[in-house]
Amino acid sequence: MTEFDVDRSAPVIVRDEIRIDAAIAEVWRLHTDINGWTSWRDDVSVARLDGTFATGAVFHWETGGLSIDSTIRAVEPQHRTVWGGPAAGIEGRHVWTFFPDGDGTRVVTEESWAGPPVDADPEQARRLLAESIRVWLQSLAAAAQRVR
Repeated sequence: MTEFDVDRSAPVIVRDEIRIDAAIAEVWRLHTDINGWTSWRDDVSVARLDGTFATGAVFHWETGGLSIDSTIRAVEPQHRTVWGGPAAGIEGRHVWTFFPDGDGTRVVTEESWAGPPVDADPEQARRLLAESIRVWLQSLAAAAQRVR
């Protein structure tokens, strides 16, 4: 497993994508402005990054009752990010890729979950992760399209 991809051996891997009617620069700005997440993500109660969005930086966020410390593993500006970290016994690895799509942006995201809570009920974990990712993508699209 490479730290620059999801954990391909994880029991749960979810992939989803969305086309957003906004320029890639705006979508990227929202995605990487972690301190601003709470302004457009109703499911995130806390989001804090001290410093810049860069490889090696750690950010803290809370969603669905989970407190998460994520480490940024890779950043390719306006194209790709990778971060991951533990939460409640789950090791998550999240990859985001951004592509120009006409006058909009296609966002592809994939996340893996591993750990005892996932092993105990992989189907429930898969449902929860898929729902979380879908809400995240829809919220990102709505926020990006509001400023258009």
